Amino acid sequence: MPELPEIALSKKYIDSTSLHDKIVKVEFPQKSLLHNPEKDFHNALMGKKFRETRQLGKYLFLKIEEGSWLVFHFGMTGKLEYYSNQEAPKYTHMIISFDNDYHLAFVCRRKLGKIYLAAGVEEFREEKSFGKDALDLTREEFVELLQQKKGSIKGAITDQHVISGIGNVYADEILYQCEIHPKTKTEKLSEKERETLYRETQTVLKTAINNEGRRSQLPENYLTPHRKEGADCPKCSGKVEMIKVSGRSTYFCPDCQKEKS
Repeated sequence: MPELPEIALSKKYIDSTSLHDKIVKVEFPQKSLLHNPEKDFHNALMGKKFRETRQLGKYLFLKIEEGSWLVFHFGMTGKLEYYSNQEAPKYTHMIISFDNDYHLAFVCRRKLGKIYLAAGVEEFREEKSFGKDALDLTREEFVELLQQKKGSIKGAITDQHVISGIGNVYADEILYQCEIHPKTKTEKLSEKERETLYRETQTVLKTAINNEGRRSQLPENYLTPHRKEGADCPKCSGKVEMIKVSGRSTYFCPDCQKEKS
């Protein structure tokens, strides 16, 4: 599933392709992902331009001039494609056509994405009770959030109502870089461990963005390129193991990430 770094790259993609061109047509080859009436999208978009983009964790926001925001959640397989002189990609759910003869398609093969209209980013966040974007949190905010949580640290940092944007893969990477076992109780973390978590959250997510989302090509000392049960740990002689934490398949090195008693 796309997580914060992948959505950050989609934001860059829209910034470099689709801003400031007049929208002349809006189509919905499939309508199952719409969370507002179809006519509302036509009314909001026709004849308008996108002026800016924002991100909230796994959600991408496109500002419609003089109006609301178009919001995409990418689900497992969602992506945006900007194209011309060709048929719409397979599994397209929404097509926005511009006056320069280019089109923007939202493609979602597994139909788990979502398309919304929102009055604003903060209004949407409050309505959905989401936490702040992981890269927008200060150290003090991050530490305070963890002080309020109980249960596994893996569950805490993947809870979108606490922190927006961290999913299964990058949660495992962050905990690996911190040498914290994913089942560790959040309330048992020391102040130093919470601060380390904040630092590594920033580092891991920014490294992934700078790597343009190519998870297999992250630094050699990262767990993600070795994310397979029985693989060699890139930092020690241990082997990667897989367990379930908060219902999620979780990869870690039991030698680097000791479980606290």
